[in-house]
Amino acid sequence: MSPSRGGKPEDFVRQYLAELARTIGQLDCRAIAQAIEWMEQCRDAGGCIYACGNGGSALIASQMVVDVIKGASYGRAKRFKMISLTDSPGTILAYANDVDYEVVFVEQLKNFAQPGDLLIGISGSGNSPNVLRAVEYARSIGCRTIGLTTGQGGRLKDLVDLPILVPSGHMGRLEDCFFAITHVLCYAFIEAGQ
Repeated sequence: MSPSRGGKPEDFVRQYLAELARTIGQLDCRAIAQAIEWMEQCRDAGGCIYACGNGGSALIASQMVVDVIKGASYGRAKRFKMISLTDSPGTILAYANDVDYEVVFVEQLKNFAQPGDLLIGISGSGNSPNVLRAVEYARSIGCRTIGLTTGQGGRLKDLVDLPILVPSGHMGRLEDCFFAITHVLCYAFIEAGQ
């Protein structure tokens, strides 16, 4: 039911939120907890965490970095090193224009990533070529990889070391859940005071 099909907006809102609550309730808490542990291990070893994605996933990656760099690091003895590979438009557009859009993340990783670092790739389809290339490279040099993606298909879930799957194909609910997952990852450190 949607308002554009003659339904009441309030009914649409209730239905959307009910479906979102159901989807959130199906998230794998163990996988998310494992991601928290890997982030802590990377931080404590002096490694760097990278995040990437396209469209809404790019903004989620960027927001996660803000929460980790400021919220989970400010005023603390243990601080995170984290970079969003989506945050340099000039770099991304130069690679996209002069080389290929598929390399916009992997080429940045080649400048920075070291064995023991951690890459978080976010893809609603699970098939974003630039995210897949970044994951392949990260794994090849000894980085751990986490993928936030749909549980309904896509190559990302089988390519990463740790898939965190959202059981939905609805892009809005996927992104809602990606935001919730990244907030859990961040607030595990913000609220625990680690």
